[in-house]
Amino acid sequence: MRINALTRKIGTAILGLSMMFGLGVAMSTTAKAQDPWWRTQQDRRDRDREYRRDRDRDWDYRNRDWDYRNNRRRGRYNDDYPNWGGTFQLRQTALNAGYNEGIKEGRRDRNRYGNRSPYEFSAYQRATKDYDSRYGDRELYRQYFRQAFVRGYDAGLQGY
Repeated sequence: MRINALTRKIGTAILGLSMMFGLGVAMSTTAKAQDPWWRTQQDRRDRDREYRRDRDRDWDYRNRDWDYRNNRRRGRYNDDYPNWGGTFQLRQTALNAGYNEGIKEGRRDRNRYGNRSPYEFSAYQRATKDYDSRYGDRELYRQYFRQAFVRGYDAGLQGY
């Protein structure tokens, strides 16, 4: 009688452990089948290689400051002006105002058959036309303005 009770307890324990083991194995294979990133070792290497290739290509063509194939500057705005920061409105207002003032002075010098340095003009030296304090930093505005003024002056001298 005691042996039967002991045998029954041992059998119940073995049956319980085997059921838990079976459920554990079945659940782990189900989890692997549902996981989209679980792949063979070769698939992981291929995926990592593709990721590195795409990452390097993106860095090479998007973040490089100078495009050697087209021999021109690349950047966020693609307008051949450097990007020193600031808001979009500050940058665009300064570039437009500087270029317009520069082209006006360049055309005036072209009509007079004179050729002065763009740095001599008071508009270049002040570099605050159309500036508003809401745009942000005045010195940054002046940098953009002066850069565009020189390009506008050259274009005005050439007859554009």
